[in-house]
Amino acid sequence: MTEGTRSGRPPADRRTTPDRAGRTAVVVGGGLAGVTAALALADAGVHVTLVEGRPRLGGLAFSFRRGELTVDNGQHVYLRCCTAYRWFLDRIEGAALAPLQDRLDVPVLDVARPEGRRLGRLRRDALPVPLHLGRSLATYPHLSLAERAGVGRAALALKGLDLADPALDAQDFGSWLAAHGQSARAVEALWDLVGVATLNAVAGDASLGLAAMVFKTGLLSDPGAADIGWARVPLGELHDRLARKALDSAGVRTEVRSRVTSVSTNENGSWNVQVPGETLRTDAVVLAVPQREAHDLLPPGALDAPGRLLEIGTAPILNVHVVYDRKVLARPFFAALGTPVQWVFDRTDASGLGEGQYLALSQSAAQDEIDAPVAALRERYLPELERLLPRARGAEVRDFFVTRERTATFAPVPGVGRLRPGARTKAPGLYLAGAWTATGWPATMESAVRSGVSAADAALSALGRPRPRHLFELEEAA
Repeated sequence: MTEGTRSGRPPADRRTTPDRAGRTAVVVGGGLAGVTAALALADAGVHVTLVEGRPRLGGLAFSFRRGELTVDNGQHVYLRCCTAYRWFLDRIEGAALAPLQDRLDVPVLDVARPEGRRLGRLRRDALPVPLHLGRSLATYPHLSLAERAGVGRAALALKGLDLADPALDAQDFGSWLAAHGQSARAVEALWDLVGVATLNAVAGDASLGLAAMVFKTGLLSDPGAADIGWARVPLGELHDRLARKALDSAGVRTEVRSRVTSVSTNENGSWNVQVPGETLRTDAVVLAVPQREAHDLLPPGALDAPGRLLEIGTAPILNVHVVYDRKVLARPFFAALGTPVQWVFDRTDASGLGEGQYLALSQSAAQDEIDAPVAALRERYLPELERLLPRARGAEVRDFFVTRERTATFAPVPGVGRLRPGARTKAPGLYLAGAWTATGWPATMESAVRSGVSAADAALSALGRPRPRHLFELEEAA
């Protein structure tokens, strides 16, 4: 049964031939990139069909039910500088459900220090850049005085890098940090603390270009740029339910559980998008799917070197979920040092848990653990949580489970920038979207939304349709 039938629209209402007045488009993929492209096109008067193979929207930022709980597949956050994702939240009327901190404040616990002296904080003051982080850095207990001074010098050098310089993409961030006097401790306690979570790679495995973009934009562009926001409701409430509501209101026909099998051109310049039991004829196609899937759907000649898409590697994220019989964490989240644990979030209220506390551990760059058995992960992480959280030592673990995203992001390795294609292809009417495309950002929700805007802009230009006035204005990264 198709979504059109489920929503009560008769088959006769479906547009499977190009509409000369409003024009038509098919968006393949219902993640953030695809939903964004579909909304932007529909808001400009294009008749849009969105096709998604899964039974839901949201891509890799989704929720599912586990008993009485609603669980996110992984913890996702955004920053105040993520202006495109913030536009997306406004567009689907979900901004109030994913608020930002009033001011950046990250508790950092170091288990190597004695209890009572483990807590440090990375927070900003209401001062201009770079003074907004000066006091926090000067008093950060997890670095020596000399290391703190060195971090300040490296930050100024980073601020001076030209993000448009393609040579940055060929270098690795770890070597650059070492050349600028950063100790292994400084990398662990500051640069990787931020970088692993945003890039999904340690400094030595990350492109200097992408790392510089993250730190320049997040920490060195505007005092509030790195303020953190996250969903206080399940991600499915935002990226599926509210996104579907916005698509419906915009007139988008949304088909889930429907996988595209081929994309081809017609002699008149229109496109055929083949799904089981139906051929969608359309003026424009946006492929908003992972790079390997896009490669398989591309018609011959659409890209000069389509094999480059297969060279864009992937990186995993492991998420560890623990439900205790009591409250063991007083703050909404923290980051950790001296332990395998990276970031821990309290998901109790968002999940609907009525008693006890539910913690979610987000473990990026998890190549060594992504396939580890649950029993081994339990044996590894529960003692670490007890080391970090004294209240956990006497608590009963009521549930322990893991979620694994083996291809959570593209790998931000040196040289990846030359592999990432733009929104336009050489085939008129065919466009690409996805966090892996050339947005200038690492694989984040922000990158996904930006790619959807870029693809929609390119399609609207070719279709001769005016850009919606409220559509997010793409800005240069820092």
